[in-house]
Amino acid sequence: MSEAAIRLTAFLSIFAAMAAFELWSPRLERAEMRGALKSRRWFTNLAMVVLSSVLVRILFPAAAVGAALWAETRQLGLFRWVGVDPVIAGLLGFVILDLAVWLEHWASHRIPILWRIHRMHHADTGFDLTTALRFHPLEIVLSMVWKAAVVVALGVPVAAVLVFEIVLNGMAMFNHANARLPAGLDRVLRRFVVTPDMHRVHHSSIPAETDSNYGFNFPFWDRIFGTYNDQPQLGHDGMEIGLREFRDGSTADLRWALVLPFRGSNAGAGGQKKPIGK
Repeated sequence: MSEAAIRLTAFLSIFAAMAAFELWSPRLERAEMRGALKSRRWFTNLAMVVLSSVLVRILFPAAAVGAALWAETRQLGLFRWVGVDPVIAGLLGFVILDLAVWLEHWASHRIPILWRIHRMHHADTGFDLTTALRFHPLEIVLSMVWKAAVVVALGVPVAAVLVFEIVLNGMAMFNHANARLPAGLDRVLRRFVVTPDMHRVHHSSIPAETDSNYGFNFPFWDRIFGTYNDQPQLGHDGMEIGLREFRDGSTADLRWALVLPFRGSNAGAGGQKKPIGK
């Protein structure tokens, strides 16, 4: 199977599993998660991932895996230059790539021009597995450039990059899922992976909560860098999801979402003024 076929198969399988999980054990029961508004949100969020995927495949035919193949054929990358065992290089590459994605996410909240693009993800007033797919095509392209640069600089093995991309996509759908985990299981799991309750805090409209819990795979980066937030102050049932500056149903419209990065705003995360570094 080609890289694209492997990733598509994994995506469809994980999406179906998470959709079933949400139906079986929903965490929140809100208007945004049912009925006509849910249908509009799902159309927009799914359309966004299709548009992003097409654009990335045009610009980077084999995506990050292609960058790894390119580096391999030219024997580029730190791991190869210092003779790191391929298995160790793969494990280290996976962890470092996860840190790179964490740093990218953190920067998307701290640097105004990146926030203008990233805020479309946070403008979703619902929170379910399709929110994990709601990234502007511009952000996906920038993310791919960043990941490709890290892959080439380190010389991450091809197999490790493929596994990382599948796991990253799958974990994003898992930790955005509107799914209920038993409290005890959540406490144990969030020591090792980012859970839905942990990441939902990041989608709160309260700025201090929006600026926390940046992780997608591993939860320990937030603990190491002091951005971990255990629970939303209003509780999961009472928290407001989305951004304070965008509270109407237009956030569920595809055209609105696509043009949002080009609309002026002096608001940072949570809808409050937030200059860089604050």
